[in-house]
Amino acid sequence: MLPAIKLDGQVALVTGGTRGLGRAIAARLAEAGAKVIVCGRNKPDTLPPGVTYISSDIRDPEQARKLVDHIAESHGRFDVLVNNAGGSPACAIEEASPGFIDAITRLNLLAPLYLAQAAHPYMAKLEGGSIVNIASVSGTRPSPGTAVYGAAKAGLLNLTQSLAQEWGKDEIRVNAIIVGLAHTENAEITYGGTKAQQQVAQSLPLGRMCEGDDVANATAFLCSPMARYISGARLEVDGGGERPYFLDLVKGS
Repeated sequence: MLPAIKLDGQVALVTGGTRGLGRAIAARLAEAGAKVIVCGRNKPDTLPPGVTYISSDIRDPEQARKLVDHIAESHGRFDVLVNNAGGSPACAIEEASPGFIDAITRLNLLAPLYLAQAAHPYMAKLEGGSIVNIASVSGTRPSPGTAVYGAAKAGLLNLTQSLAQEWGKDEIRVNAIIVGLAHTENAEITYGGTKAQQQVAQSLPLGRMCEGDDVANATAFLCSPMARYISGARLEVDGGGERPYFLDLVKGS
């Protein structure tokens, strides 16, 4: 039996935690005993047990700082930051407007940086804390159709390692999870219909796409004492990775 992950008494913020992967992460941290706050621009109809909601547009540095300050002052501490909010609609790069590029970059790269900056003094005061950045396979390989998103996620991976080195002296651990092809509520938009999704799943070594619990369990581990010497890591949660496309071309030749 695996040891139980305990986060009793810790206070955690999960951005974009009202739906999809973020909601699964928030629920898992709450199950582990943490007091979990999620944020977004629209309040959901329901939330998992032990999870509360605060409205905030974290792309705005002032709102990001006020959010962290409010949580820390309300609960007396701030232990865990999960930068999960992100994403991008498909857009050919030659058609991407400056406004679009700015919005995608602010959500996927600058917002995590603003929140990490705001969380730093509270975590340093506790002499410890955990920041988990939810990255994407799009940041590790070409991302045609979502080039801005891929570039921002690549930046997030670099930021993760830089902060891990700068803030190690404060015993703040900073790690990233590289999420592979994931099945979320937007799966049909991303991958196509049921048949297409099945084909995508079958192309992966483990025969299925990533689910919310896969990312949630990895996040809980990185936030726990079991990962106390893990910092600056890039944990790939991708079921073994995407199969090189050329292999199928060679096989069919």
